[in-house]
Amino acid sequence: MWREIEPDDRFEVEVDGYRVVAYSHGNGSETVFCLNGGPGLPCDYLREAHSCLIDQGYRVVTFDQLGTGFSDRPEDASLWTIGRYVEETETVRKALGLGKVHMLGHSWGGWLAIDYALTYPENLRTLILEDTVADMPHLVSELARLRAALGPETVAMMQKHEAQGIYAHPEYLAAVTILNYRHVCRLPEWPVPVRRSLDDWNMGPYTTIQGPNEFLYIGNLKDWNRIPDLHRIKVPVLITTGEHDELTPACALRMKLALPDAELKVFANASHMPFYENPGDYYPALLGFLSRHRAD
Repeated sequence: MWREIEPDDRFEVEVDGYRVVAYSHGNGSETVFCLNGGPGLPCDYLREAHSCLIDQGYRVVTFDQLGTGFSDRPEDASLWTIGRYVEETETVRKALGLGKVHMLGHSWGGWLAIDYALTYPENLRTLILEDTVADMPHLVSELARLRAALGPETVAMMQKHEAQGIYAHPEYLAAVTILNYRHVCRLPEWPVPVRRSLDDWNMGPYTTIQGPNEFLYIGNLKDWNRIPDLHRIKVPVLITTGEHDELTPACALRMKLALPDAELKVFANASHMPFYENPGDYYPALLGFLSRHRAD
C-alpha cells in the first residue's frame, strides 16, 4: 500500500541544456520507471503511490519532467511536445544506467510511454499503461458522453464559454469541478501527494499539449492516435483503468484490442487514480503482472 518514502537518491540530469531532477527508491535488480501525468505536474502523486514497490524488491525511479517540480521551468512553449519528452525520458534512463525497465505511464505519462515504446522498444521489459488512451479523437467522444451526464443546459453553458475562450467563469469552473470529482478522484479528501502535485501545476505545458482542463482537448495532441501502431509493441502490456475514469474503460479496451500481448484490469469504485481510490485491488493486480514478467 502507498506511503510517503524519502528517496534513496536524487539526481540532476542535463536535458537540452536544462536541469531535470530524478528520484530513485530501492536497489532492486529490476526497475519500475514511472512517467507521471499532467502534463505540467510534479511527479509527487505518482512517486508516492509507487515507491512502496521497493517492498517487493524493485527499484522505483521517477522524475520531474522539464517544466515541473524541482526541474528547470523554461517558458519556451516550443519545448512542450511529446517528441521532446520522449527524448528527455531516454536521456534520464541512460543517465541513471537503468537498462531494460518496466515502464509505467499514468495518464499523459501513458501517452508518453506509448511513444517511447514505439521509439525505443529495446529498452523495455514490460509496459504498464494506467488510466490512459492511445486515440485522442476517440477520447474526445468519450468525454462528450461524460459531460452529457451533467444535462443539456450545463453542456450548452460549457460550450458557450468554450466558444468564447472563457475558461475561468465561475459557472464553467463549477461544472469542471463536478466532473473532476466524478472522473478524476472520487475520494472525499484527495490524498496529500495529489494535492501537492496539483498545487504546483505548471499550466504552460498543460495548456500547450492538452488544453485548459481535463475535459477539453484543444492542445497540440488533440489529433494524436497511436492505435494503428500498437501492433509494433511486442512486450507484455498491463492496461489499468477505473470504472468511472475520465480516460474511460472504452478507451482502455481500444488499446487492448490493438496490442498483441495485453491484459486489462478495470477497478471498481475508482476513477482516474485507482492506486489511491481502490488500493486493495490495484496493488495485487500490478504486483501480479510484474511478478509474472520478472527476469530473475
